[in-house]
Amino acid sequence: MERLAALRQQLQTEEREAILISNPINVRYLSGFTGTAGTLLITEKEAALLTDFRYLEQAAQQAPAYEIVDIAGDTWKQVANILTDTGCKMLAVEADHLTVDIYEKINDALDGITVQPIISPVAQLRAVKSTAEIAAIEAAQKITDEAFTQILPFIKPGIREREIALELEFIMRKKGASGLSFTMIVGSGSRSALPHGVASDKVVAEGDAIVLDFGCIVNGYCSDMTRTVFVGKASDKQRRIYNLVLQAQQAALAGLRAGMNGREGDALARDVLVAAGLGEYFGHGLGHGVGLEIHEAPRLSISSENTLQPKMIVTVEPGVYLPGEFGVRIEDMVVIEEDGIRNLTASTKELICL
Repeated sequence: MERLAALRQQLQTEEREAILISNPINVRYLSGFTGTAGTLLITEKEAALLTDFRYLEQAAQQAPAYEIVDIAGDTWKQVANILTDTGCKMLAVEADHLTVDIYEKINDALDGITVQPIISPVAQLRAVKSTAEIAAIEAAQKITDEAFTQILPFIKPGIREREIALELEFIMRKKGASGLSFTMIVGSGSRSALPHGVASDKVVAEGDAIVLDFGCIVNGYCSDMTRTVFVGKASDKQRRIYNLVLQAQQAALAGLRAGMNGREGDALARDVLVAAGLGEYFGHGLGHGVGLEIHEAPRLSISSENTLQPKMIVTVEPGVYLPGEFGVRIEDMVVIEEDGIRNLTASTKELICL
């Protein structure tokens, strides 16, 4: 009910009569409903969850604050009926989720009602986490940390990247994860220089850097971490780059706090790498929010004006990627606090040679 009240307050501030929530993640966040077919219609006084026969009982159990409406094969007709009964003349819709086709169908169905596409306000609500949300993310990260420790003895010359990814997934699911936060990244050798190098059939070789970027889901919430390890002895160049990336991350972890914006947060790490002559090899933002989705508000990047607030959870993940050679990324997940951060990631960041 707190989330519904917060959304209604936002609608009132923006002078909007009603909003249609179609993004399944936002539907879950606001109502608790986890089915694959559900739409929320929210006005100043009405809150309806529209779904079909398959989910009527589930919806009633999971979303007690909402009137459950059977769409009976025509969602937009039911939306029109509710809006007509309440006298609403304008409906906001999530422009950042709806397809043009669905938008046109809604527009056609709502005769005499203005359909107004807006960027969903729910993203702003989701950015600041509740105590329960933080606990779920911590639980997911605990599994992720344990999986990292357990995968290290498995990594050796001759094994394929795909085998490492499969073993990591098996470990996390066995520990209670319901799934992966995202398609796992396992990049070895020159493929470690691919920021999003999904695990392939490449065979791990002596001297390879291996970037492991992975996470899992617990109670619907994601974890995310990256570690870079080396097979055999790391070269002097690999050690230098690793230590510079770690130095950049440590600078960010020491400086991040509530009140700064995403651009300022990004600069904490970027300035270290630029000073070392590596700025052109750090081509992505420092981090992103994590919650029900692996990438959500806020952002830490050179263009982000998002203001960091207490109880936001963000990743801190500087990286250097040398094309054709190797890459290094180190990523922790942290809770923003008034005077700093609380790090949720426990895995060691000492340079590891397997």
